[in-house]
Amino acid sequence: MMLDRRALLGAALAVPATSVPGWARAQTGRGTLNAILQEEPATLNYPLYNTRLAQQVCGNINESLLLFDWQFQPHANLARSFEISPDKLTYTFHLERDVLWHDGAPFSSRDVVFSSDVMLRQLNPRSRAALNHCASIKARDAFTVEYRLHQPFNAFLTSFMASSGPMMPAHIYEGTDFHTNPYNYKPVGTGPFKFEKWVRGQFIHLVRNDDYWRPDRPFLKEIYFRIIPTAEQRMVAMQTGTVDLAFGDDIDPVVVSRLLNTPNLQRVTNAYEGTGETGVIEVNQRRWPFSDRRFRAALLHAINRQFMVDAMNFGQGKVANGPLPSTALYFDDKALVKYPFDPSRARALLDEMGLRPKANGIRSSFGMLTMPDGGGAWTRSAQYAKQALSEVGLEVELQAADWATFSRRNGDWDFDSCWNNYGLYGDPAIGTSRFFLSSNIRKGVPQTNVQGYVNPEIDDLFSRAAVAVSRHEAQNCYSRVQQILTRDAAMLWMFERKPPLFYNKRFRDVITGPNGPSDGFGDMALA
Repeated sequence: MMLDRRALLGAALAVPATSVPGWARAQTGRGTLNAILQEEPATLNYPLYNTRLAQQVCGNINESLLLFDWQFQPHANLARSFEISPDKLTYTFHLERDVLWHDGAPFSSRDVVFSSDVMLRQLNPRSRAALNHCASIKARDAFTVEYRLHQPFNAFLTSFMASSGPMMPAHIYEGTDFHTNPYNYKPVGTGPFKFEKWVRGQFIHLVRNDDYWRPDRPFLKEIYFRIIPTAEQRMVAMQTGTVDLAFGDDIDPVVVSRLLNTPNLQRVTNAYEGTGETGVIEVNQRRWPFSDRRFRAALLHAINRQFMVDAMNFGQGKVANGPLPSTALYFDDKALVKYPFDPSRARALLDEMGLRPKANGIRSSFGMLTMPDGGGAWTRSAQYAKQALSEVGLEVELQAADWATFSRRNGDWDFDSCWNNYGLYGDPAIGTSRFFLSSNIRKGVPQTNVQGYVNPEIDDLFSRAAVAVSRHEAQNCYSRVQQILTRDAAMLWMFERKPPLFYNKRFRDVITGPNGPSDGFGDMALA
């Protein structure tokens, strides 16, 4: 259940952002965690490459102003407290005073202003949606930052979740090209672990930050992120104890049952609770026939998404029928225009467009960019989609890519259709709107409105929902958003996801909140 954040926004509210309770003490600097990386990340610049692949590494290096508990209540992190003005237009954050960057430079309000007003605005599609509501972001002194909003924005606090609002060092990035800065490959943060080494094709090594501002943390000595490219290798590594932790996409659903029967392993099913993930196919609506709503509808009718859930993902998840997952705040099933599996209807829509079968039976051909997973569930889903679409006369060329190439092509709009996976991240204004707002069409930046979908009414509805004073008003806007986007078949929603995370039982306190591993492993310890 997601908390209605208006309960937090009382007049002249002063919130003591105290630490999340229940974190046990342990002997520090003991133990090595070996975790899986499916593939080499393109960069470790957190805002620039804000995908799960980077989040699970960078969440240990870069921190945010706030953390969130399971009820989505904000708690202290780099901000020890915050205040909200009675008109809900001014947020004042008071920073921790004894925080150092990993290179020894002091953390201050300069870093917060630079991160929020410059770097995140430019690079991060989720935080940009919130920060664009700011009229000004100013340092009142070295440890106080004031965010002044144009108008109230009810998801503003949520935008400070670590995966959306990581703080970055101004003294390293200010005045540089963010895409080519050499520190993208040797990141500097304030977090519990410091970057030590990156051996290409093998591992990324982090070590304990002995000068961490929380003096009793982290409990572990070091973390190795081992690059293991194939699903079978990852499964064997977990079974044999070669590695200790597998993230949400690391274990193919085909072999999950084998890990459930491994005595030394523990499964976590809520590690990505705050993400609210949906697997989708994005289509480049700048190109015909994807620009025709009937073609997009035909694609949805042609693919048996329930079969995809059952056979490709072995029951992990459920069919997605719209832009919000069914567990999300503001989800409205009655507002959705649905597209049941119906190949006959798909053929009729294609005929109506004039896309009739040629002599070889093919109506149209196009490419489909696939997400790299070493032959796992994403690959199987794409292969099934190719087969299903061939049944209605559509020829699909599957285009495999590594993560760096995938992200570049996605951000550069270099695709006909493209598999992807996006999260709600606590509120539609943070995680959903970025894919449909016309203002978020930004070439070169993945995880934005790469499809080129433009609808002024949707722009207006997202804007009104974000500043709605009452829950009822926001719900009305988001219900209409769901109706219009599904009517337009604005994206091809495939299935909702709840990926499992596995870890060795010799560790404890692995996942401590809904942001999961993106909050880092500062509390993780040997059991």
